[in-house]
Order: sequence, then structure tokens, then C-alpha cells
Amino acid sequence: MYVEPALRTSSRAPQGHEADARAEAAGRADLAESVERAMAVTSGVLQDFLDMRVRAAAARSDVAVQLWTDLADGVGGKLMRPRLAVASYLGLGGQDAAAIAPVAAAVEVLHAAMLVHDDLLDHDEVRRGRPNVAGATRARLADRGLSERTVSDQVLAAGLLAGDLAIASAFALAASAPADSAAVLRVVGLLAEGIETTVVGELLDVTGALSSPRDVDALAVAELKTAAYSGSLPLVVGAVLAGADDAQAARLGAVGSALGVAFQLADDDLGVFGDPAVTGKSVLSDLREGKRTELLRRAYAMADDAGCAVLDAHVGRADLDDAGAAVVRGVMVSSGALDAVRELARATGQRARELAVDGVPEPLGGYLVGVVDDLVGRGH
Repeated sequence: MYVEPALRTSSRAPQGHEADARAEAAGRADLAESVERAMAVTSGVLQDFLDMRVRAAAARSDVAVQLWTDLADGVGGKLMRPRLAVASYLGLGGQDAAAIAPVAAAVEVLHAAMLVHDDLLDHDEVRRGRPNVAGATRARLADRGLSERTVSDQVLAAGLLAGDLAIASAFALAASAPADSAAVLRVVGLLAEGIETTVVGELLDVTGALSSPRDVDALAVAELKTAAYSGSLPLVVGAVLAGADDAQAARLGAVGSALGVAFQLADDDLGVFGDPAVTGKSVLSDLREGKRTELLRRAYAMADDAGCAVLDAHVGRADLDDAGAAVVRGVMVSSGALDAVRELARATGQRARELAVDGVPEPLGGYLVGVVDDLVGRGH
């Protein structure tokens, strides 16, 4: 996914140093190719692990097999987070794909756990255009004549337990890495810290629904809920496994934090203004939910009284239709909120680029610049 952006030539080389620029570009190309080779190993480890869990569940019960099958169906996709872990490891001198693969796979399984629980909290039963664990469970029970309460209880249980399984599996995968035991132990601790941070962000997100969109610190939620485990955690665990010192790991964590916030800002934009055919994201669900995003906060802060009245009338309505959403978008555009959030995403992405250029050695720094450009600019 990130091979092409990672090959872009950074502007850091001054004019007249074409040879140095070519050498840097060649180094990034070599790293990008190494990342993709290691990602093939990682994908194999991930799939083998999931297949093994399904087979192990078969020795226990049919319902366990079904739960693991539903969970496994939701694991995978673009593999952004494992790719960051692999790039960090290889870019800082790691050489053994077999050592980083279980850790990178663990990061993806942890991501799956966060999605399962997040969907449950948001009452979403579709993910990437397909039924998630909750949706698959509801579909299987649809024709059995059960009460709505009974079905809902089963759906809730499936989502909770599947997320728990994924969290436990992430630790099992990480602990299995054939690497230095002290580094692996530290990685396991970092995964635990990442979960704790994400839970705080999720809690702020959930309790934010009790407050006006004007009063929610959406950027804090983005940093804790998204950036911590989607940006910082993969880069730091890869660095730790490669033997990086604390200062280098901290610099990569800062790059990941800025990247993660910029990614969330762009994602919230696409959740209202994106093209579902391109992004796979609904442009109604965030508005129907009244999701407390920085885009919505700024719309309220920047709109006049009439605009705020429009937002009050439409945002948070479960039956919001395309016409109502179009009116909300109009307020977000006319108030200047959309432009402000896009500028904030650009500036935050630029901050991630600068941190990568100034604090991360080549070719990893240049590779991460390409990742930032790809993620923050996607969909537009």
C-alpha cells in the first residue's frame, strides 16, 4: 500500500546534491521493498494464527468455532499498523522478518479487538461493507423466532467476547516472537499501555455524547483513542524490537502521534464529505450518531445562530436522510469549519513530516514522510 509514496524524493536534499538525493531515494526504495517482503511473512503468520485458533476452537464447541470464524473474517485489510511496525523495525536495523512478524500481527489483532468493541459501543453491525461480529450473529438468529431482547443479548455477548479473544490473542502472538526476551517483554508491556490509553480515549468518546458538541475535546479523543495505538504504538514496538534506545523510540512515538491525529481528522472529514465508492465509509452514520468530531465542534463554533439551528435540527437524528445531510454539509462549508479542519489536518500532517525528517534516520524518515502524505491525503 505504501510502496509508491515511500519512494517519493524528500525536499530535504539541497539543490546541487543530486547524488545524495538519488542515494536517499534508493535507500527508501530498498526499505520499501524490504517492508513488503516482511509484510508477506507477517500476513502468513497472521493467517496461520487465525486458522489455528479456529481449529483449536473446534475441539471445544461449535459456537466457539463460529465466534472465531466471525472474528477472523474481520481481521485484515490495508494492514497499516503492522506495516508501520515492520518499517520501524527494518528501518532501525532489524533484519529478521520472523522476529517482527508476530509482533506486527499482534498489532493488527489488537486493532481488530478495538474495532469489535468500538462497533458494539456505537451499535454498528457493518464494517467495511460486511457484517461484523455483531451483525453476523444477528443474521444467524434472525429466523429463529427469538425475542428482540434475546437476540440483542446474544449480539452483545458475541461482540464483548470476540473483542476479549482478540485482545488475549494479541498478547499471545507478541509473546511468541523469536526475539530477545527482554525486548519481547517490553513489547508486551507497551501493548498493555496502548490498550489502557485507548480505553481512556474510548471512554472520553462515549461520555462526550453527554455533552454538547461545542464542549468536547475531540482532538484529545483522537490522540488517545486513535493515535496512540494506530500511530505511536506500532512505530515504538518496532523500534524496541530493533534495539532502539528510549530517545529514538520517543521520537518515533511523536511521529506516530501526529500521524494518528492527522489521520483521524482526515477520517472524520471523509465520514461526512467523502465518496463512499472510494472510501467505503458511509457519509450519514457519523451525522446520524452525532459523533463528536473536531469538524462538528468547529461547525458549531463558527456558524451563526441560523447555522447552529440547522445543526441542532439534523445532527444526531437516526432517520437523517441525504437531503438533511446536505443541509448540514452546507453549514460546515459556509461557516468555514470544513476548511479549518482540513487546514488543521494538513498542519498536523506537516508536523508529522517534520518530526520524521528531523528526528528519524534515513531511509526510515523518508519512508514515513511518504506514509504521512498517503494517509492524510487519501480520499480527496
